[in-house]
Amino acid sequence: MKSLRLTLLTLVLLSLSAVAFAQSDAQKSFDKLKTLAGSWQAYVTLDPPQPKMGDGTLMRLSLRVTSRGNALVHEMHEAEKPDDPSHYDHPLTMLYLDSDHLFLTHYCDAGNRPRMVARTSGDGKTVEFDFVDIAGGTEYGHMHHAVFTFVDANHHIEDWTYMMPGDKPVHAHFDLQRTK
Repeated sequence: MKSLRLTLLTLVLLSLSAVAFAQSDAQKSFDKLKTLAGSWQAYVTLDPPQPKMGDGTLMRLSLRVTSRGNALVHEMHEAEKPDDPSHYDHPLTMLYLDSDHLFLTHYCDAGNRPRMVARTSGDGKTVEFDFVDIAGGTEYGHMHHAVFTFVDANHHIEDWTYMMPGDKPVHAHFDLQRTK
């Protein structure tokens, strides 16, 4: 009887430590992403090339920690266009912890809100977000995947995959340099 209780207690403790490890993994990834707070710029490259979607355009990105450190706001817009989201593309993405997972919700100019969940690379240099679900219509396509790669304090890479109507992926690559 004692050995059964000891075995059950050991299993419960192992389960709890696995949950704690997962939470710390999500928290570590979120904390690392928050170090990107600031202003960034990069020329976007699209694969396959999409001239009408701004291939080769200089983009400005800002990342800001908000809500007492519980959320990270990611905004992007074309450098040459006025910062006027009512007339120009200006997608906004929120990154946040929910329980033991790191989530991203992308408020897209296509009028929808895809949600993605993070997984971290073994070396901690990459946080990859996989599609979970979407709110809103997909007639104009939707954001489907995102990868943040940390190079150094003033340099990071973002790769985003947009699914065009008919599930045709367009990959956007940003090799970002800090401006502030």
